[in-house]
Amino acid sequence: MSESFDVAVIGGGVVGCAVARLLSLHESRVVLLEAGADIGAGTSKANTAILHTGFDATPGTFEARLVARGYELLSAYAPSVGVSIERTGAVLVAWSDEQAAALPALAAKAAANGYGHASVIDAAAVRELEPHLGDGVTGGMLVPDEHVIDPWNTPIALATEAVVNGCKLMRNFRVKSAKIGNEITTLVSQTGDSVTARFLINAAGLHGDDVHRMFGFTGLTIRPRRGELIVFDKFARPLLGRTILPVPTSHTKGVLVAPTVFGNVMLGPTADDIDDKTATGSTKAGIYALIDNGRRILPRLFDEEVTAVYAGLRAATEHSDYQLSVDAPARYIGLGGIRSTGLTAAMALAEETLTYLKTCGYAPIPKEFTVPIRLTAMGEADERPYQRVPAGEPQNIVCHCERVTETELLGVMSSVVPPVNFDGIRRRTRATAGRCQGFYCIADICSLTGLKP
Repeated sequence: MSESFDVAVIGGGVVGCAVARLLSLHESRVVLLEAGADIGAGTSKANTAILHTGFDATPGTFEARLVARGYELLSAYAPSVGVSIERTGAVLVAWSDEQAAALPALAAKAAANGYGHASVIDAAAVRELEPHLGDGVTGGMLVPDEHVIDPWNTPIALATEAVVNGCKLMRNFRVKSAKIGNEITTLVSQTGDSVTARFLINAAGLHGDDVHRMFGFTGLTIRPRRGELIVFDKFARPLLGRTILPVPTSHTKGVLVAPTVFGNVMLGPTADDIDDKTATGSTKAGIYALIDNGRRILPRLFDEEVTAVYAGLRAATEHSDYQLSVDAPARYIGLGGIRSTGLTAAMALAEETLTYLKTCGYAPIPKEFTVPIRLTAMGEADERPYQRVPAGEPQNIVCHCERVTETELLGVMSSVVPPVNFDGIRRRTRATAGRCQGFYCIADICSLTGLKP
C-alpha cells in the first residue's frame, strides 16, 4: 500500500530540505524523497560554501531576488540552529586594467540588486588588506557582507527540523515513474516502493530535468558544470583575512581563494561543462589549472600542505537564471537550474514554493506549536564539544586532527537524521576531514559506530 501525503518533495539537497522544513511548520503531511543514502550528499556538500549577498547577480532575475532574500533568512536562521557562519567579508580583485575598469559597473550592479555596501578601492588599498596577494593587482571592490558558512550542517539542520515537525524522510527513494491522477500523483521508486501525494515539488538538482520530463514538461536540460577545488591545511589560514573573489564572467564566478568555517583555505572552483552527472572525480587538468591560478593569486599558499581535493557538479542549464515553474492542473512545482548560489537562496526558494502552492489551490495553515532544534556547531570559531569537557576529565578524542570526541560521534549516530556511512559522519562531525584524512581514526570510528569505510 502506498503512503499518502499532501506534498512530496523530490530531492534531499539543501533546497529540498528547506522546502520540506517550511512545509513541516504548517498543517501539512509532507514526505521528503532522497534518491541517495543520505541528505545533502550531492551538490549541496561540494560547493564553495559562500553566503552570497547576490551583489553580482543579474538584476531582475529570480536568482537576484531569491539570493538577496535567502541571505537575509539564512543569516538569521543559521546561528539559531548551530550552523556556523564566519563573517569574513570579501574583496573582489582585478588583475588587469580591463578588469579594474569593470569594477564601477559591478558596484552599480550590486546597488541595482539592493546591495549598497560594495565599494571600489585602488590597488594599494587591496594590497594593504591582503598583503600576501601575488603581483599584478590593479584594483578591487570590497563586499563586506559576503561571508562563509557551513555547507554540511545547513541541509542537515533543515532536514532535522522538518522531521521533528512531522515530515517523513525516505532515503534511497529514487523516483522511477510518476502517474498523475485527477487528485493525486503516485510516485514509484526504482525498488518498487511508492507514495502518493496531491502536490509535487521537484527539487531534484542534477536530475531535475529527468523528473521534469517525467511529468511531461520540456524546456529544461541540465548539463552538469564540474567545479574542482583544493583544500589546504589550517596553517594556510593566516595568509588571507577574507575571501578573495575574481572578476566574474558570463560563464562562471571564477576561481576564488576562501577561508572555510572549519579553519582551512579553499581554492577553486573550475568550471567545465560535462555530460556525465556522476563524474565527481578530480582531474589532472583541473587540478593543474587551479595550481596555476592559485600561484598567481596567493603564491605562499603553496608553501602549505594540501589536505584534500574534491569536485562538485552544479545544475547548469541552457538558461542563465533559475528555472522555476508551476503547473496547477498537474499540481507540480519545478525548482530547476539552481546553481552554486542555491545554498544561500534555499530558504527563499522554500518561501517561493509556498506561494506557488497557493496558486495551485493549496494554502496550509501555520502550526500553532513547532519543535525547535539545535545542532552542534562545527566552525573553528565556535565552541566545540572537546572544549566543554571539564578540566581534569578525559576528553576521549577519537579524531585528533579535527578534535572530535567519542561523545560527539555517538550523539550523531542517535540523532534525528543519523549518518549511514563515513561521508555522513564527516559532514556531521568533521571526523576524517583533517590532515590524515582518517588514517589514524577510521578503525576507532568503525568500532564505535558499526559503520564500514
